[in-house]
Amino acid sequence: MKNGNATVGLFQGMFENNILTFTPGWDENASPINPFDDIRYILKKLKAKGVKLETEADESTSGPASFVVTDPDVNAILIDQHR
Repeated sequence: MKNGNATVGLFQGMFENNILTFTPGWDENASPINPFDDIRYILKKLKAKGVKLETEADESTSGPASFVVTDPDVNAILIDQHR
């Protein structure tokens, strides 16, 4: 579903619980944007602020990667870089 440049994806049965996703490097139409903050940069900033991570991207790599944090209401937030 789209509203302006906000996109909401609805999935039934794909994820066990609620999940919110962000995709660095893509716009709302899954088109590449430049420049963008690499996922490893975002990961380092969150770690420096003491945010607890559920999973981590390998900081020694480049390109596609992901990590997950959990919000205060116990909803997963997936940061998922595809390029």
